[in-house]
Amino acid sequence: MHRTDRFPAALLIAFGTLWAALAVAPWYRRDWLLENVLVFIAVPLLAATYRSLRFSNFAYGCLFVFFVLHEIGAHYTYSEVPWREWLSWANDGTGLPDASRNHYDRFVHCAYGLLVFPAVWELFAARASPQRIWRYVLPVTFVMAHSVIYELVEWAAAAVFGGDLGVAYLGTQGDEWDSQKDMALAAAGTLVGLLMTLAVSSRARGAAAHRPPPS
Repeated sequence: MHRTDRFPAALLIAFGTLWAALAVAPWYRRDWLLENVLVFIAVPLLAATYRSLRFSNFAYGCLFVFFVLHEIGAHYTYSEVPWREWLSWANDGTGLPDASRNHYDRFVHCAYGLLVFPAVWELFAARASPQRIWRYVLPVTFVMAHSVIYELVEWAAAAVFGGDLGVAYLGTQGDEWDSQKDMALAAAGTLVGLLMTLAVSSRARGAAAHRPPPS
């Protein structure tokens, strides 16, 4: 294995291990299967196109974090992730005050825009090479559009399956504006992802410019 392949390979192994662990006794097996459709498509596709479309280690790292967050939501179902219990140390070990809504899904929608954007930025640079303002507009709107598509997929799945499975997968938790809020958070995460990607790219260019030429 070439040394440049080690980091993506390590991430893939780490994710596979975590996925296998979280696949054991998920809280709602059928909801877990629905949530993992994204993983069953995206991860093999990333592996299959690795040679022809090699993302940066930074982009792979961001994707890894997003998929880990998603798998946690799939294991517990998003509306029941016990994050308050995990953060009980922040409140003298007594747990955080209960609330009427579990916001883990909102957190991951924002993380989607933030963590998927670097790979999308590199995808457009490699395959489309947009110029001027379109260099920024196209990747941003691409991620936002996929957030809309995901909400439509959720709605369609809930309509098809119905019952407790549809409710668990849709995860609105009684909020009639849930889809709009999810999309807004994904858009906010995308804009922050743009700034983060530009900062990382600028730093990488600066380091390359100061690197001595090979002898």
